[in-house]
Formats: sequence, structure tokens, C-alpha cells
Amino acid sequence: MSVAEAEPEDLRQNVMIPGVSSAISVVQRVLPEIASTDIPILILGETGTGKDIIAAEIHRLSPQRKQPFVKFSCSSINLDSMLAARGHASDGNGMSHGGTILLDEVSGLSFEQQTRLLNLLPDNGKAGVNSLRSRLISTSMKDLTPAMRSGNFREELYFRLNGFCLRIPSLRQRKEDIPLLFATFVNKYATWFGRQQPNVKDSTINLLIKYSWPGNVRELENFARKIVLFGDDQRAINELAVNLDANDSDERFSNGHATDSLSLKQAAREASRKVERNMILESLEETHWNRKRSARELQISYKALLYKLKQLGLGDKRGSER
Repeated sequence: MSVAEAEPEDLRQNVMIPGVSSAISVVQRVLPEIASTDIPILILGETGTGKDIIAAEIHRLSPQRKQPFVKFSCSSINLDSMLAARGHASDGNGMSHGGTILLDEVSGLSFEQQTRLLNLLPDNGKAGVNSLRSRLISTSMKDLTPAMRSGNFREELYFRLNGFCLRIPSLRQRKEDIPLLFATFVNKYATWFGRQQPNVKDSTINLLIKYSWPGNVRELENFARKIVLFGDDQRAINELAVNLDANDSDERFSNGHATDSLSLKQAAREASRKVERNMILESLEETHWNRKRSARELQISYKALLYKLKQLGLGDKRGSER
């Protein structure tokens, strides 16, 4: 049975927002309930937290799921296109009565645009001749309350858009979701590219959890795609380790926990050493300290491996060389 044919009860069992954190569990639980209504929804969260995905999921779970889902960017919105999206007309995207309109980053609307949009919205649930007849979902990186209080966002529009507010936490606030999200993205891109799923080490997952993910879920997804394209996690993890170490250095400096700060070049060099050491140790453990086999697996010469072991203070250990 397709999603379009599925009954609401079936859809409730399949909310496609991966995560195990308490915050995401609340979203998973409430989504089918608010999707079954036509109440306008405001989704707040940092860039990359998946606001668009959650909006699309609300549409998929809603009675309007067979109708179009159309996204308008408020930074370049054409309200004439929205006028065509009223119940008696259709825009170039095929929007018609009963669909869903997503207003992306509604905080970007000018005051004039806010006024025009307000005139399109039903008043107390009663749609006028020129009212939008579609389900309305809005997203914003910024909390609109301060803008409303300062007079930069129309109070009446705010309450029309905010029938129900979903606040999506940043990825750094729900790090327990990272392993599941990462596995979901790796599986997604391995399927898309027709490739085998790469071998991802536990040390890589630990690094993912430690990293602050300023780009949130979108950045994690891009990282997973890189690993699938590379075929392993070594090249991608080098880049992430540099970012992680640089971020940690900046944080120590800004908090006054360090008397001097590392340069970006020094941070990159130190991060590379850490990653290199971990990779060598993991390879040696897997080969029971067979240096020749490890050198082949690491794609370096045997002499280069011995030199690196000496640099790392591991040259005295002995193992099989076959």
C-alpha cells in the first residue's frame, strides 16, 4: 500500500523522523496529531535542523497528502504566486485547494509582505473570497517573539501563523540521535549510489558524537554522503578531525581556559596526528601487530610505517611480520 493510500493509523506507526532523544520523541509523538488538523504550524530551529523535512512529514501524514506540497522561500517570495494558490486557481507548481504551502524562513518577510500575507489568511478559521485555502506551515531560524515585541513582525500575523509551535533542537543538544541519523544517511546514499555500505569504525562514531555540528543535521548528512562516496571513513574523518580540533581550540580560547591559542595550521597538524595514530593502532590491532600487513592496509611502505611507529613511541613493540 502506498503512502497516499495508507490510512492515518498506519501512517502514525511510520513517522519518518529518525531519533531516540526525548526532544525528537516528542516530535514523533505529536506529528500525527497536529497533521490530522488544518491548524497553521510554526516550526522554529537553527539552520540545518530539518525544519523542511518535518514540514514535508506533516503533509505526508495529513488528509491533504494527495494534494501538492509547495514551498515558498520568504527571502524571495512572490505573493502573486501565492494569490494563484487560492482554492479557485492553480499556480505554476500545480497548487490547488487542499494542498500544503510551506513558507520557508518567514522571518525574512518585509513589513509590506507581512501585511499582504495577513490579508490572504482566513480570519478565525473563516475563509474569505481571497483567502488561502491551503494548509499553511511556516519555518524560521529566529524566534519571532522579539521581532513581534519590537514592532518588526506584525503581531496579528504571528498569531495567525502560530496555531501550533514546534521547536526543533540543534544536533549538539541531542547527540544521542547522531548514531541513528548517521546510519540512516549512510544507508540512504549507499542505496542511491548503488554502493556497498562502508565500514565505519567505532572511533569514527565517537568523533561524530564529540563534534559540535554547527550545520546540524544537514552537515551530518553531507558527511555521511562523503563517506559513502569515498568508500571508507578515513578521508572524511581527517577533515572532520581538523574541524573538531580547531573548534575545540577556539572554544578553549574564548572561555579563557588556555593561556595561548593554537594557530589553524597547528590545530590541523595536531588533529592529523591524532587521527593518524588512531588509524595505525586500529590497523595493528586488527592484524595482531603484523606491521607488513598493516602497511599494506594503510597503503604506505613498510619503512614509512616503522618510521611513524617510532615517531609515535610505538617502535619497541614486536609482532609477527608475515
